[in-house]
Amino acid sequence: MPLDPALRPAELAVASQLPSDLPAPASDAQLEALVAELSSGAAQGLVLIRSGPELERLSRDFFSYSPVLTPLLQDRQAQLVVKASCSEQVRLVAGACARHGVPLTLRGSGTGNYGQCVPLAGGVVLDLSGLNQVRRLDPLSGVLTAEAGCLLADLEQQLAPHGRELRLTPSTRRSASLGGFIAGGSGGIGSVRWGFLRDPGHLLGLEVVTVEPEPRLLQLDASASAPLNHAYGSNGILTAVTLATAAAVSWQQLVVDFSSWRAALTAIRSLPATALLLNGLCLLEEAVARQLPCPGGHGPGLCPAADGHRLLLLAAADALPALEPLLAALGGRLVWQAPEQGSRGVPLRELCWNHTTLHMRAHDPSWTYLQMLLPQPEAPALDALKQRWGDDLLWHLEAVRQQGSQRLAALPLVRWRGRAALLELMEQARQLGAFLFNPHVLTVEDGGLGVIDADQVAAKQTYDPAGLLNPGKLLGWTERPGASAPWPGSVA
Repeated sequence: MPLDPALRPAELAVASQLPSDLPAPASDAQLEALVAELSSGAAQGLVLIRSGPELERLSRDFFSYSPVLTPLLQDRQAQLVVKASCSEQVRLVAGACARHGVPLTLRGSGTGNYGQCVPLAGGVVLDLSGLNQVRRLDPLSGVLTAEAGCLLADLEQQLAPHGRELRLTPSTRRSASLGGFIAGGSGGIGSVRWGFLRDPGHLLGLEVVTVEPEPRLLQLDASASAPLNHAYGSNGILTAVTLATAAAVSWQQLVVDFSSWRAALTAIRSLPATALLLNGLCLLEEAVARQLPCPGGHGPGLCPAADGHRLLLLAAADALPALEPLLAALGGRLVWQAPEQGSRGVPLRELCWNHTTLHMRAHDPSWTYLQMLLPQPEAPALDALKQRWGDDLLWHLEAVRQQGSQRLAALPLVRWRGRAALLELMEQARQLGAFLFNPHVLTVEDGGLGVIDADQVAAKQTYDPAGLLNPGKLLGWTERPGASAPWPGSVA
């Protein structure tokens, strides 16, 4: 979908309250009837959790990144967690929830940052981590079909003997699940080369369970799957995913320091335009780089602490002969290099994308973040924002491919100074031409293009006709013809 400036919402907002028309939590009678059905012989193998720390843990994700979302979501909790290990068990849970009118929220590994898997209306959280089998890998095309609960790192291990790798992974690939990445993610490592998950050619099909009294198990092609991509699990239960993979590359990790911000910015802008094969390209302002661990750790021959603005690269081995002199010519100093495979210490992948914010918050939890696609040229917007906000805004940039063009995305660290300051910063960025992907809101639409996607709403009508799946997360559901009055999902 194009990032058309004309589609920007008229007014930026952050969440201030939960939706007003959420379905009621399950009554005691509903819950007991549901538990009785899911404990029957037909549902053998399901694991039910009704209380204790596990119930709380499986009702949360990393929404604590946002000081806006934290007070809204910290007390939200499932009334029942169900762990399934196959599609047939998922059908049993979906059917029982539909028959008893109980809200149902889906969970992968809980690595999202926006409350995607937090049950706003209580009810059931369905943990899909037990669906973790690779079903097939086409030896010619490399097309992979795997169950939704597969961890991305496990998939990469299974792909490696076949000379394949995933095209796109988040920085959380060691803990993130495939279904969760499709439902709640957008890009990450590989986006400099392959763009984003919603770009045509990545997601080739889905297996989906409907939430109906008699659930259907459907096989969707790429076109029918598109509305379920990055929909927070609000319009269909993903049980298996078919996607394209890439030929495996022995990626090399490089850390390059720049004394000049302008030179570092020139480097991250110019490197994707070369013939060099890159899989990750991240730029950290010096104040950020100094707080992050070094890949490979410290010690003789290992990565030193940052001495300037830091560029992190994943590059193919055959790029190194040209890359090293090019970096030097751009004003960079190569301070560490190691192959990714078998490297010691923290992987370079876990210093970029959302891991950057994670590391900064470990030092000081008053940091939060934003997500934006920068205008071109980038320097005027970067300079203007830095001049206004000073050290309350620290730059973290990622090179990406957007609709075939090389762009820079920003995930800046933002010192929390309250809602008013956050809104002022967001509005200034927008006025300077940046496109905001707001991480401080609850709904799919408010966190994306700011407009309702009719295809997403139609998919929910088809696969979740009673609106029980992850209620409160799809704004268009309450604004469709015949729906009740829309909730105040976010206000300025």
